[in-house]
Amino acid sequence: MRPPHLILASASPARLATLRQAGLDPEAIISGVDESTVDAATPAALARRLAQLKAEAVADRIAVEDGGCTVLIGCDSVLELDGGVYGKPQSPQVAVERWQRMRGRAGVLHTGHHVMVIDRDSTRVENQGAATRVHFADLTDDEITAYVATGEPLQVAGGFTVDGLGGPFVSSIEGDHHNVVGISLPLLRTMLATLGVPWPTLWTRHQG
Repeated sequence: MRPPHLILASASPARLATLRQAGLDPEAIISGVDESTVDAATPAALARRLAQLKAEAVADRIAVEDGGCTVLIGCDSVLELDGGVYGKPQSPQVAVERWQRMRGRAGVLHTGHHVMVIDRDSTRVENQGAATRVHFADLTDDEITAYVATGEPLQVAGGFTVDGLGGPFVSSIEGDHHNVVGISLPLLRTMLATLGVPWPTLWTRHQG
């Protein structure tokens, strides 16, 4: 039996790099979902809903070969701070204001995961979320201005990274590091196992 065809329904280079570092080699397909039109009762529910919409949008555009199996992963992340929900900042000014609220404090990064295992006869689905508490350093105004000027905060949920230029500005995390990057590998493994896809079957190379 041929190995599953793995697809990541996300434009995130960080998610793609995380999966590749774990020995997987997914095809990345951008969903085109307009995130601004989606709402939910809680930040966690919003992240899961966005992940679902992304996966389903890509699933509608792919064809499954006879005898083949496609594993489709949709992910989306949002930051919860003081009960508010924060995705990607829409402008440098918004990013500066957000960091002024975040500095010296902690928020929760929610990432929704929607996994679809698709073959000719059936589609099996799991939808779950992971949450990681993120503690931010007490940045100076000059540090905030310099970081926003790099453009990085405008490209990511919450306006920060832990694996890029923003790494020094995250003082600690409580939970899965990969989840802050945008995809929780431990959660993804258990979701796939529930759907009958052992993690090692997705390896294209071994680390070592």
